[in-house]
Amino acid sequence: MKIARRGEELGCKEALFSLGEKPELRYPEAARMLETLGYSSTLEYVVAMCDLVLKESTLIPHVNLGTMTRSEARRLKEVSGSVGMMLENISRRLVRPGMAHHACPDKVPVQRIRTLEATGAESTPTTTGILIGIGETWSERVDSLEAIASLHRRYGHIQEVIVQNFKAKPGTAMSRHSEPDLSDMLRTLAVARLILPAEVSLQAPPNLSEAFESYLDAGINDWGGVSPLTADHINPECAWPAIDEIEFRCAQKNVVLVERLTTYPRYVRDKDFVAPRAAAALSRMARADGYALEQIHADPDTAVLID
Repeated sequence: MKIARRGEELGCKEALFSLGEKPELRYPEAARMLETLGYSSTLEYVVAMCDLVLKESTLIPHVNLGTMTRSEARRLKEVSGSVGMMLENISRRLVRPGMAHHACPDKVPVQRIRTLEATGAESTPTTTGILIGIGETWSERVDSLEAIASLHRRYGHIQEVIVQNFKAKPGTAMSRHSEPDLSDMLRTLAVARLILPAEVSLQAPPNLSEAFESYLDAGINDWGGVSPLTADHINPECAWPAIDEIEFRCAQKNVVLVERLTTYPRYVRDKDFVAPRAAAALSRMARADGYALEQIHADPDTAVLID
């Protein structure tokens, strides 16, 4: 709550919960910690913390919990504005020995697809995406994007798709693996924009490329979460660009930066997609068009969005 309250002071609207895949099943210390805190599972703990954020702050939770069943997705919907599950790639080839997803049971494509189906069945606004540069082929990228598009056509719940470029980390099995270059990102973004339904936003992280403004030419309309308080916990070595810098680079491309909320505008007042508690919080924070009422950089137009 200390972090949440400081975030409020800095103008944040979203509390991002990002965590590992049921750590209590793998790490005894995680199970002991949960027992000490009085929770039987990480899910139960996260639900309680989301509840606390809704009760004691103006922030709205967005939760990346890992793979989920439909009942777990239902519980999270009650205390969050949206959830996230990166598909990364639909190819089973990548789980073979020597490939990026080998020995990662939570990254088996069918489990991630089932989670996206679960959030769809529960009508939960969902963020997903692909990770490029992990040894996949172009056909596998296209197949992954088409799978996401198909899920959205079935359930209407995919609010945004992230195209994220792989960053090599020291001390990992892929520390020497080459990273995708800017040209690769631009081609992938353009293909994604052509494949995805028009109402699904396309995002690329601005902190993972020096020339991130070029993504605008390839079809993105969202920068994702940009925090003035906390690091990018997935890529902590890549600092967030300042909001003023993002706004300036957008202006150079003749587009306007507008702040959105955790839940995308088209879902903000949809009772099927937003549970009552999140809906009440959103109604206090949203203006008539569904974007943030209190803009860090206010502008009535909408073009490129941040949360």
